[in-house]
Amino acid sequence: MIMRSYALLVPIIFILFTTSVSAQSVDFFEPKNDTTVISPFKVVFMISGMTIAPSGDMTVNTGHHHLLIDTEDIANGIVIPKDDTHKHFGQGQTETEITLLPGKHKLSLQFANGAHQSYGEKLSKTIEITVK
Repeated sequence: MIMRSYALLVPIIFILFTTSVSAQSVDFFEPKNDTTVISPFKVVFMISGMTIAPSGDMTVNTGHHHLLIDTEDIANGIVIPKDDTHKHFGQGQTETEITLLPGKHKLSLQFANGAHQSYGEKLSKTIEITVK
């Protein structure tokens, strides 16, 4: 009877594990894709399936946000540079205010570990906005 109970738990544990792993994602709470904003504007980040931790913290399944502006995404394992187009939020911030010139812009949210190494495509999200 006890062995039968364990046999029933194995598939349930597998489903819970695979569901939590596949639920890892980042997104923009605001602005939304294809919206028009007036500069300066607020950008709010979301994360699911991971825990926010400050830079330097290398705990598994943790990291912090990076906002990439009008530039290419960073591949998995590559350190995200820190400059005008690669904004770091290593204190665990989940929002910021940015100023951009009028026109169309691409914003990419990328989550990275405590050493700023990107988790790659699986934890990135890109939107396009228009600034008036």
